[in-house]
Amino acid sequence: MSIWNRIGDFIQRLSSSTAAGVADMVEAVRTLFAGDPELRRKVAFSVAMIALSAKMAKADGVVTQDEVRAFQAIFEVPPQEAHNVARLYDLAKRDTAGFEAYARQMAGLCGNGGPNCMMLEDILDGLFYIATADGVLHEREEGFLHRVAEIFSIAEDHYQTILARHVQLGVADPYVVLGIERGRPLAEVKKHYRRLVAENHPDKLMGRGLPQEFIAIATTRLAAINAAYEIIERSLQAA
Repeated sequence: MSIWNRIGDFIQRLSSSTAAGVADMVEAVRTLFAGDPELRRKVAFSVAMIALSAKMAKADGVVTQDEVRAFQAIFEVPPQEAHNVARLYDLAKRDTAGFEAYARQMAGLCGNGGPNCMMLEDILDGLFYIATADGVLHEREEGFLHRVAEIFSIAEDHYQTILARHVQLGVADPYVVLGIERGRPLAEVKKHYRRLVAENHPDKLMGRGLPQEFIAIATTRLAAINAAYEIIERSLQAA
C-alpha cells in the first residue's frame, strides 16, 4: 500500500478536535502507527514536510509556480489521494499556531532526540528544495529555514552545508557542500566524499524514513555532492 493511502487513512481518522492543530496531528501519528515504527517514520516525515511547507508559504507570503512544481515533484501524490494532502496543507496554513510551534512538535518526532538528527536534516533539505525552486532564496524564506534548523537542533555547520547544496555562496561552495575544510589532501577528500555518497544513497534515506515517493530529495542531494567533489578534485589535481 502506498504511503499516501496510509496518510489518507490517517487524515480520515482524525477527529474534528484532533484536526485543530499540529500538536494533535503529531500525537495522532505516534498513536495510530505505534505498532509499525518504519511506517510511523514515513508518515511523520510526510506530515512534517506538508505542514512545514504550508507554514513556509505563509511566512514568505508568496508561492510561485516553480515552488508549486517543486512541491509536486517531491509529493508524487496519486490523484485519488490529492484531496487528503490538500486538506492537511490547508489545515496547517490556516492554523493560528506559528511555524515555531510546528517545528518544535516535529522535532519531537526524531527517534534519537539528539542534535543533528538525520530525519530532521532530511526535512530541512526538502524545504530548501521547495524554497529555491524559483532560483532565489528569499530573505524571509532563509530566516524561516534558519530558525527551523535552530529548533531542530541542527548545528550551524550542518545548516551551512545544506544551504550550500541549494544556494551558491562563493568560492568556498564545494568545500561547504561536502562539509570538509579547505586544504585537505585529495585522498582525504575522496574518503570523505565516498562516505557521504554511501550515507546519502536513496536506499539509506528510505531507511531513515523517507518514503519512496520522495526520491527527488535524495537525487538532488547526491547531485550536489558529486558536483562539489568534481570541482575540488579538478582543482587539486591541477595544483
